[in-house]
Amino acid sequence: MMAEPPHKEEDLPAIVRDGAKAAWPICLGYFPIGLAFGVIASKAGLTPLEIGLMSLLVFAGSAQFIAVSMLTGGAGLIPIVMTTFVVNLRHLLMSSSLSVFLRDLGTWRMALYGYGITDESFAVNLTRFRDEEWDWRRALVVNHLSNAAWVGSTILGGYAGEFIPHGAFGIDYALIAMFLCLLVFQLRGALYWLIAALAGGLAVFISIILPGNLYIVMASVLAATIGVLIRRPSKAPEGSP
Repeated sequence: MMAEPPHKEEDLPAIVRDGAKAAWPICLGYFPIGLAFGVIASKAGLTPLEIGLMSLLVFAGSAQFIAVSMLTGGAGLIPIVMTTFVVNLRHLLMSSSLSVFLRDLGTWRMALYGYGITDESFAVNLTRFRDEEWDWRRALVVNHLSNAAWVGSTILGGYAGEFIPHGAFGIDYALIAMFLCLLVFQLRGALYWLIAALAGGLAVFISIILPGNLYIVMASVLAATIGVLIRRPSKAPEGSP
């Protein structure tokens, strides 16, 4: 008799319980950042409904912070779209890494799963796919419980923004602090430090000579390209000494 695939006969409560156990640290971390985003977005003129829709449709904290910051600075639609697109290109790599564990999913399930991928849910699910018995159902619970925590906290922050003075509690620093943390965790060698410093220097230089917020995209692309060229091993032509 052919063996049953793992988890086929498990009930929904067990699947949700396992997914919730994996997701709760993500939800706990999203709550204060989501509140901060909601307050900042409220100060930028967005209503709680608009904040909730943005969180639901975009579901990318860094991109949302950037978009609101650029809106506040008077940036146009194209620079905002281009900037958030570049920032979120990392999701392509994360999705590719997870695809080997999700080959048997149908199109709609794959789309539903792909929507919920973030840096944090990617790390949690990838670890469990590699190290223990894990399936797409539990991974989906992780993704969408995290999504619910993010959307709910940003909406709550949107309502709280009406009662919190501008700049209170250091909320204006939330975007900078978040990206500094992301940067620190990425600095794993001399090349990373070099590219980070190069990106910062290029951003300052380009912002001086070009108006608007396009300098963010240009500095990021230029620094990343230089990093790839430096890291790529040089291959001498055959027959050369």
